Amino acid sequence: MQLFIIGDVHGCYHTFQQMLEHWDPSKERLIQVGDLIDRGNYSVEVLQQAKCLSEKYHGDAVFLRGNHEQMMIDHLENGKIGGSWLFNGGEYTLQQFKEKNIPVESMLHWLRNTALKWESPSLLVSHAGIGKKTLNPYDLHAQDGILWNRGRLKKLPKIQVIGHTPQQNGRANFTTASQHWNIDTGAYRGICLTGLKLQENGLFLEEINIPTDERDLPQ
Repeated sequence: MQLFIIGDVHGCYHTFQQMLEHWDPSKERLIQVGDLIDRGNYSVEVLQQAKCLSEKYHGDAVFLRGNHEQMMIDHLENGKIGGSWLFNGGEYTLQQFKEKNIPVESMLHWLRNTALKWESPSLLVSHAGIGKKTLNPYDLHAQDGILWNRGRLKKLPKIQVIGHTPQQNGRANFTTASQHWNIDTGAYRGICLTGLKLQENGLFLEEINIPTDERDLPQ
């Protein structure tokens, strides 16, 4: 199957819906790189949509874990010990759950089961990528790990596709030295949401950029 990989959504539900209109489930596997939540106005709806799609399409709709999902998990499991979620958009997300009278804990089981990566012989898709100097990339809380890394990426014998660090030009960026795509284009910053269509062997097919719908942004 071909791949349709979507960048960080951050609660931008209407923008996300417009992006999904470009997905053809009959021939494309959907992969989202994490950070579905926080910042935007519709974290609850985005989570519900992602959960619904993952259950309907199983392995053909994959939602990876981002650092914001990890912060949410840590907070729900450990409270204040769990880190800084409330200071990074979590307080607004909790408010959205309360306004809709939906227990935030209702999403915990699904979040716990999100994968850290999707991998094929030619591609590795994750939230922040395998860093050049990372000793344990799958440590959930390591600042240079696969959920948090903002440093240079290691050149692997395959192409990496990541999000996490917003690109300011509203386009996906390919870095030749490390052979990686970054497809976070700052949806919550009012720039756009980006989707990248690739062959499963990594061959580029198409880039789709959806300007952020104003309804998704706090006023």
